[in-house]
Amino acid sequence: MSKRAQARVRGAAEDQTMSTPLRPRTTTAFYIQAAVSFAVSLSVTLVGIGYLHDARWVRAFLALGLLYVVTSAFTLAKCIRDRQEETEIVSRVDQARLEKLLAEQDLLRVDNS
Repeated sequence: MSKRAQARVRGAAEDQTMSTPLRPRTTTAFYIQAAVSFAVSLSVTLVGIGYLHDARWVRAFLALGLLYVVTSAFTLAKCIRDRQEETEIVSRVDQARLEKLLAEQDLLRVDNS
């Protein structure tokens, strides 16, 4: 095998390990903290609505508004996550195309013409 071919094989093996980005993971403690925080805030708000000294329809309206805010928050979080994953995939595809283009071009080659 020529030196050039060996360099390509070695470079491809190094690129695979170097170009794989580390994906940040959410720790279990953070996940539990977020879930408990959400549960506490929702329950405290519901208890507050329940103890209001207003008419029943006012409390029902506030509870319905709270339900709408919660479902909207989940929908927004899902849309943000989907967009982030989409841009990450597009970025990875662009990076792969660039790596392929650079691998095809031998910048150190000297033409002896």
